[in-house]
Amino acid sequence: MRFAFLFACLIHVTPFFARADDHVILCGGPALRQWEDLRRENEQHDRWWANFIRASTLRMSQIRLEHGEDANLVWIVYRRGYLNRANADNKPYLDWIEALATKRSCELIWIERGEQAIEAINARSTRSIRTFDFFGHSTRHAFLLDYGSDIMAISKAWIHENDLSKIKRKVFHREARCQSYGCHTGESMSRLWRLHIGNSLIGAIGKTDYSGIGRGIMPTVTGSWIR
Repeated sequence: MRFAFLFACLIHVTPFFARADDHVILCGGPALRQWEDLRRENEQHDRWWANFIRASTLRMSQIRLEHGEDANLVWIVYRRGYLNRANADNKPYLDWIEALATKRSCELIWIERGEQAIEAINARSTRSIRTFDFFGHSTRHAFLLDYGSDIMAISKAWIHENDLSKIKRKVFHREARCQSYGCHTGESMSRLWRLHIGNSLIGAIGKTDYSGIGRGIMPTVTGSWIR
């Protein structure tokens, strides 16, 4: 009887230990080259379509080193930005992104709006998110999933800091590491992230620089990182 009781208890608790931790990467889209070509050379960005894609895959490699080869990667990508850029450049960027997701054994979730990104985050299991990273354009008040994809210097998809209360804080592990690699998010969003999510958001004071990603260097900041 004692053995039977112990066996039943082990069966009951096994699903808890089997639950995988999630590592969520939110990836915004690039601007169109036709708009960037109108800027002064020292003010241009997104000359390369894959700035945020390459930064995402660099982070995936870091996560696998830190958390193991079986770490569960969840890649939430703004589809419209890469579709528009693919059409403008006449390249199959969506196919390439899907191939990268397959190669790296990560769950790829295409989104079209900020609300869908929030829904994808909220769909994770309770306390499952151990890391969260954002790669994309941003202001001090918002993650800009889109920036210059349809209209120059205009965003049509975002997560504003006022939307952070819509994210379920219970899906984040109490010790989750969260970081935004967008410009200026440490100047306002980090404070409200901590208020609504409960975890610190490492954000930039100043602009972020993606120029080193082709050499395997994660985005840096011209000012400083702050929690």
